[in-house]
Amino acid sequence: MVEKPKKIYKYYDLSAYATAEEYQLETIGHLMQNFLPCTVQQLPDDALDVLHVQFNEKNAIKNKEDEETVLKNIFLFREGSIVFWNFTEPEKLRILSLIRDHQHGSYDENLIMEQLENVEFAFTDAKTSLVNGAIHIQRPQEGDVDHLEMFTFSNAISLSVKLAVWEASLEKYIESIESMLEDLKNGRKLRVSESDVLKKAGELFTLSHLINLSSDLLDTPDFYWDRDQLEKLYRKTCNFLNIPRRTKVMNEKLRQCVEFTELVRDYLKDKHHTRLELMIIFLIFIEVIYGSFHFLDRYLLKNDS
Repeated sequence: MVEKPKKIYKYYDLSAYATAEEYQLETIGHLMQNFLPCTVQQLPDDALDVLHVQFNEKNAIKNKEDEETVLKNIFLFREGSIVFWNFTEPEKLRILSLIRDHQHGSYDENLIMEQLENVEFAFTDAKTSLVNGAIHIQRPQEGDVDHLEMFTFSNAISLSVKLAVWEASLEKYIESIESMLEDLKNGRKLRVSESDVLKKAGELFTLSHLINLSSDLLDTPDFYWDRDQLEKLYRKTCNFLNIPRRTKVMNEKLRQCVEFTELVRDYLKDKHHTRLELMIIFLIFIEVIYGSFHFLDRYLLKNDS
């Protein structure tokens, strides 16, 4: 018996943005419910630092051909990324503008738009999966779709756009130290001070902290440990977005930058120490000359008497 092919319904848009260092999720939740036709959806207690907002059915997209109603959903992550399910461009821009005053460390507008992530999603009769870069969400027989599956995809994609912003920051940093590299290569005097190099080192360690300690780039979040199916979806999405490889490459670049800044700092320290030693030698020389003249003066006075 030939198996009946699984039906794939119409594709819709999923967009993810990284707009700031941190969101004030508590105030954003109240703000959206006060100004937009939506409700905050409850997620499990171990889904930390995330806000799920769902718009009401009046604002849903109705696909008459397949007789489906597609609700609009937003997932906001405290680390400053937001994922839109099934929103138009004007709607997304309006919401981004609405939350702008409730975020810390806002990114440049051009950077936000350059690093956004777009993915397609559709509803299917088959199991939820990631197929050729498109998200297929299983349509239930009754009720709403599984929001934890939507959260899982959102989690991985939000991590990808955040990583993209950090990658852009590192590339900008590398460009800023190229002049020092050229000066060293050509034997020219470095046009930076020790305090400037120290600031550069601080930028590097801050970026390294964000990547390796403050994010989930290196480890799968605890949320998925006892949810095997969701963990598979999360890992598959991360692998499709090349998150492990990109993280590895970025850490290697960070290591190279740290070694270079340490080299420059040691060089400037050595120059400073050499300058101090020369000053001390010069002062000793002056003292010897002064002592010699003083001794000669006393000697001449003694002979005159």
